[in-house]
Amino acid sequence: MTSTVSGSPLGKPTDYPDRYTPSVLFSFARGEQRRQLGISGTPPFTGADLWTAYEITWLDRSGKPQLAIGELRVPADSPSIVESKSLKLYLGSFAQEPLRSIDELRQKIAEDLKRVCGTEVGVTLNAAEVLGQLHVADLPGESLDSVATAISAYAPSPEALSASGSETEETLRSALFRVNCPVTGQPDYADVMLRYRGQRIDREGLLRYLVSYRRHASFHESCVERIFMDVLSRCRPRALTVYARFLRRGGIDINPFRSNFESAPARSERTPRQ
Repeated sequence: MTSTVSGSPLGKPTDYPDRYTPSVLFSFARGEQRRQLGISGTPPFTGADLWTAYEITWLDRSGKPQLAIGELRVPADSPSIVESKSLKLYLGSFAQEPLRSIDELRQKIAEDLKRVCGTEVGVTLNAAEVLGQLHVADLPGESLDSVATAISAYAPSPEALSASGSETEETLRSALFRVNCPVTGQPDYADVMLRYRGQRIDREGLLRYLVSYRRHASFHESCVERIFMDVLSRCRPRALTVYARFLRRGGIDINPFRSNFESAPARSERTPRQ
């Protein structure tokens, strides 16, 4: 495991090992990203990063390929997060690795991610015969995407956020969110859900705020935490959840969930776009 950008596979040509290679895993400390958001000490939220890995394959003892989809659950209070390209390389390194069972693979992944992230990571592997049973559903809530508005800011603009009037409880969502990878510059797209209790948040302003990330460069987890902190600061809801489901890149999607009043979903339901 490495922990500096210079030692990582980020933005570099990379060999793709096909035998078990845990050394390719690379992590970032959460603390530095959070300090940039003004978070020190215990964050005002809990949650998890819900990962789905669609391209897991290995060999059984007879040399026959096996397939699975992995669901990974990294607690939001883990000291570090795993970088997605390194996870792709790591999972790909099982392609020619003979293993006794799917449970042996699950144990290896859980042990390696615990070492990298600094805490227990939930690992579920769904074998090929049950893949058709995985749930597909839109994020809950009322879509903001038909709200008419003029938009000209494409860098995060928290000043667009406001709330006023009587207290309400509602769930809102948008499929128009886009942000860029801070290393490669590649775009990442997501459906974003916001659930809150408090004064009514101005919907046009919220949509403008979410779209304002369009040229911003940041990691998925940091984006969701920044949205949480901006809404909390500007709109002052009594209860707040922010949940984003990003489209997959490299066979992996990342879905950060942050809340100050509810737990992350028990299982990760992918959206139709995922």
